[in-house]
Amino acid sequence: MDIDLAELDAVRVYALPMRNRFRGITVRRGVLLSGPSGWGEFCPFEDYDDAQSVPWLRTALEACGRGWPEPVRDRIPVNCTVPAVPADKAHRIAAGSGCTTAKVKVAETGQSPGEDLERVAAVRDALGTSGAIRIDANAAWDVDTAVARIIELDRAAGGLEYAEQPCPSVEELAEVRRRVDVRIAADESIRRAEDPLRVAVAGAADVAIIKAAPLGGVRRALEVAEACGLPCVVSSAVESSVGLSAQLALAGALPELPFACGLGTIALLEGDVVAEPLLPVDGHLPVPSKPPEPDPAKVTAATPPADVQRRWIDRLIRVNELV
Repeated sequence: MDIDLAELDAVRVYALPMRNRFRGITVRRGVLLSGPSGWGEFCPFEDYDDAQSVPWLRTALEACGRGWPEPVRDRIPVNCTVPAVPADKAHRIAAGSGCTTAKVKVAETGQSPGEDLERVAAVRDALGTSGAIRIDANAAWDVDTAVARIIELDRAAGGLEYAEQPCPSVEELAEVRRRVDVRIAADESIRRAEDPLRVAVAGAADVAIIKAAPLGGVRRALEVAEACGLPCVVSSAVESSVGLSAQLALAGALPELPFACGLGTIALLEGDVVAEPLLPVDGHLPVPSKPPEPDPAKVTAATPPADVQRRWIDRLIRVNELV
């Protein structure tokens, strides 16, 4: 069984700067928890309320107290993640990643559609004709804008693998899916939904993006994946290597894994809390048997000021009361 907060051996707050602004975030913060089965990570995004943060704590407590299901594979193909950076930097990120699939962020506030096109074209040049490119709009478009942008970006990419969460609602996703020839993937519509299976029922997506943390753990995410009946891509929530290991455990336990996963995200952080970060080698990451041990010196270096620690510990206590 999962354990209670009172049974933890250690609690450590961390703060790791981002290399580039990512979804409006410049610093990734969270809490590392130690229990009898190893370490877990509680790191809901700071705009999530306490109720939305409950699954994140359940995921951390699963890792600490119960461990994970047995994997069916020992390594996971991953994509590199290209933030909303200028085209030349996007080219360098993709070319230096060692991955054959790239997820490109588009629709960043304050940027133009032309910048998105240039970024995607640069990534295509870096990967060559055989690489796969997927885009992620983080629900920024309305239906008509999404249809127009996806068609343009599909052309610039020489073919997109899929477009992730182009619009906010399930109904909008379904409408976009009817109007474009590119696969539609659902992310926020699954991880932030009261009913994560509604996407499949509505015919709103071809691909499900699943994440252990916002779904309540590896086992719960496997149940969602089975019930939705869609091909799944496991994606990270930009955690440290401790939290990322739970996402790798999920990817390792899925019966089928037809696409590269969005788990090559440690490169987005300036530093980590472990001695050997989970960075891809030749476009793959290993499936761990348990979370990696934090390195005391790395944790000390990543420890934020006392007021930030207090805020996160208070948040942890409040959320635990709802679990």
